Amino acid sequence: MAPSKQDFSLKRSSGARSGSVLNLRTPVNSLPLRRSSAVLPSVLTFAVIVASGGLLLMIEKGLLNSVDTPPPRGNGKKIDYLSPSRHQSSAADAESQIMQDIRNRTIWTVCGQKNMPHSVWSLSAVQRKTLLQHILVNDEHRFLYCYVPKVACSNWKRVLKVLSGALESVHVKLKMDHKSDLLFLADLKPQEIRYRLKHYFKFLFVRDPMERLLSAYRNKFGEIEAYQRKYGAEIVRRYRKNPGKAMGDDVTFAEFVRYLLDEDVERMNEHWMPVYNLCQPCAVSYDFIGSYERLQADARFVLQRVSAPPHVQFPERQAWYSPVTPQTLQYYLCSLPPPLLSELLPKYILDFSLFSYPLPNTTSQHCRQ
Repeated sequence: MAPSKQDFSLKRSSGARSGSVLNLRTPVNSLPLRRSSAVLPSVLTFAVIVASGGLLLMIEKGLLNSVDTPPPRGNGKKIDYLSPSRHQSSAADAESQIMQDIRNRTIWTVCGQKNMPHSVWSLSAVQRKTLLQHILVNDEHRFLYCYVPKVACSNWKRVLKVLSGALESVHVKLKMDHKSDLLFLADLKPQEIRYRLKHYFKFLFVRDPMERLLSAYRNKFGEIEAYQRKYGAEIVRRYRKNPGKAMGDDVTFAEFVRYLLDEDVERMNEHWMPVYNLCQPCAVSYDFIGSYERLQADARFVLQRVSAPPHVQFPERQAWYSPVTPQTLQYYLCSLPPPLLSELLPKYILDFSLFSYPLPNTTSQHCRQ
């Protein structure tokens, strides 16, 4: 579903937007995103910027355009992520180790701040409810998995159902029921939750924030009628000058982004809620954070780590699946008016920084390519 011409003609009001990223208190100005020069901070400076929330201001001023996020450094005890190195080639081993170390250092730096939650029980009731509803439990293999929509979570749920005996094989062709035959941390008593958080292997999988967002937009508003009726029709009525009889099946990407800017991140639909708010990596010490970009290798490591039976393999990507390519993502992001993008990025800034994804390059030169 490509953006229509309407995406290019939207205008933004100068009013402030609500729903800033959780626990980052730095105010966001309404300055447009500059698409010219970029300043590359030193590694140490970047760590300070992330820790203080100053990265938001840098985004607003356009200082990080086209700059890959460098790994922050920190002193002291760091989270002990497990490396899948023993199960992969030396090149993949090195890449995986570097990524885990970068995420380790970044999470240690950001989550070490006083205003960040340091346990599940220090979260607000709304935050804790969201988290516990997204952590799946397998008691036989003693692991917890925080599922993130649009990051292969349906396949992971298939794996969990096979491990529990509810499903014969991950290859069985049936519509996924995302609730039945699954145990969530929210189903357990507080003492049972504490025990599992302390003793079980904990993992999640992440994806480039803008790629995940675009995937959700194309899937939900291009294919799922229920989402078109529930969200699409309201978005069109709210943000289109002449909505007509809104059916919700022609929501433009810019209209979707405007809707996100007016949403409180803690109350977003799970398909576009930031990973930070879904899985709370400051409140939960995850043992491993896998990447969508290395899905098969990282999934293989997790299954080996939890001692899954050899016949339980992570499903291959379906032949009909249409991935979000870098060219497609560039097309959609470059089609957005600059002020829209400059307000959108702070909503997902913790996902960018904690999980070491570079901010999108939307300079004029890059967008003309």
